[in-house]
Amino acid sequence: MDMKFKKFIILSIILNIFNLNVLKSQEIDFLTITAVGDLMIGTNYPSKSYLPPNDGKQIFDNVFKYLNNSDITFGNLEGVIMSENIPTTKRCSDPKKCYAFRMPDHYAKYFRDAGFNLLSIANNHINDFGEKGIDNTVKLLKQENIKFAGTHNYPIAEFNINGWKIGFCAFSPNKGTMSINNAEEAITLVKSLKQKVDIVIVSFHGGGEGKNFEQINDQIEYYLGENRGNPYQFSRNMIDAGADIVFGHGPHITRAIDMYKGKIISYSLGNFATYGRFDLSGIRGFSPIIKLKINKKGNLVSGNIISTKQIGDGIPVIDKKNQAIIKLQDLMKNDLINKKIKINDDGSFDLIN
Repeated sequence: MDMKFKKFIILSIILNIFNLNVLKSQEIDFLTITAVGDLMIGTNYPSKSYLPPNDGKQIFDNVFKYLNNSDITFGNLEGVIMSENIPTTKRCSDPKKCYAFRMPDHYAKYFRDAGFNLLSIANNHINDFGEKGIDNTVKLLKQENIKFAGTHNYPIAEFNINGWKIGFCAFSPNKGTMSINNAEEAITLVKSLKQKVDIVIVSFHGGGEGKNFEQINDQIEYYLGENRGNPYQFSRNMIDAGADIVFGHGPHITRAIDMYKGKIISYSLGNFATYGRFDLSGIRGFSPIIKLKINKKGNLVSGNIISTKQIGDGIPVIDKKNQAIIKLQDLMKNDLINKKIKINDDGSFDLIN
């Protein structure tokens, strides 16, 4: 063998080893995830009077440091992002009594600047301004490099974080979204996604609303005559199919956190930043930030809860009374909840063998 060729082969081997080591060094041992509930940071419908002070520029300031320090920061986008003044597709004679949510175009940047890089768009407000509202929202989220999923046109998202392949899908009982009530379709979707990625995150917008639906049961929940799914069974179906985390929202209150097969389920993360047109009285006005660390198998390594509340018309701040932690501790006494996890008074998780 020619000496120059030998040297070329040796150099190639050394470079390949170096490149492999670089790739390995870019990977992380654990994935950190922050999750919150509903996000609607002001609406220009039916008038701009429902937008927050200073055009919403400081709306996340009080909670910024808790959102912006994770690999993934997730929330539920409760409405569309669109400045254009078009009428709602909802049937309502009085716009002041019609709850349709439309955040101005530039608010998409507020989400990105706060740290959000993953949003669910599967809920009852994504259709408030028809296909035009959905299309504009999708366009703006793509521009800000925020991943999303939940409608028929966008059932899944796949992306890479520090060497990890992440898959995301979202469900609701609402028109045009991936259905929480079609178990076969949801299971098939998650199984297919799991074959392509390391970690699958599932979000659902489901369950009844308000105080009467605080406790988890293994039943279909109806609200205002609508089938809102069975969050307990749905979450377990998703994990059986391959999901590693399940985040719920929709009831506008905090519901229990559960653990099934080593995977975390949050049945409802409540109202986190919902400005202007939401009832924030009592239990509707506080919610948890949930922070998780998981390993490559998708199993929980550690976690903690930070309690928040909304002040004024809907500005999120840290809640020094820790109402969300206290509420979760109480809710997790429910007999249905797997007692493999305990939330301490400081919000930290204890994993129980």
